[in-house]
Amino acid sequence: MYTVYVLKSTKDNKLYIGCSKDVLKRLLEHNSGKNKSTRYRRPFNLVFKEDYEIKSDAFKREWY
Repeated sequence: MYTVYVLKSTKDNKLYIGCSKDVLKRLLEHNSGKNKSTRYRRPFNLVFKEDYEIKSDAFKREWY
């Protein structure tokens, strides 16, 4: 199962969209500063998620 997720930064109120097999693990990585592109915008809250069985469908939705 693949999850497309939307995170909202509580620091600047901007959104981040991603795709992962383990969305809770990714949220922890974003909030701990392990993701270079979101390091200075943390903390984040999960505001939306959609699950997909097919990886390519999930990535198409992420880009949409």
